[in-house]
Amino acid sequence: MSAWQVQDAKSRFSEFLDAAIKKGPQIIIRRGIGTAVLVSIAEWKRLQRAARPSLKALLPAPEPRFEGFISQSRKSRRRAVMEFE
Repeated sequence: MSAWQVQDAKSRFSEFLDAAIKKGPQIIIRRGIGTAVLVSIAEWKRLQRAARPSLKALLPAPEPRFEGFISQSRKSRRRAVMEFE
């Protein structure tokens, strides 16, 4: 990833856009801090497909969608019952 100052990105936008398409994500730096990233539309779509659904998207679903979120090895285990005198 390359980093661009805001002024450079603004004045050389075509070059900035070409770099994002050909070389991958480009970081925009403002006042010495990375503040944004420009990515190609293909990369954006790939990231969107890879993202997990949000809880808001899962709740109104008519069927349960939580299978597979908890692995078989991490099923809850019951503790032994403690007896008090």
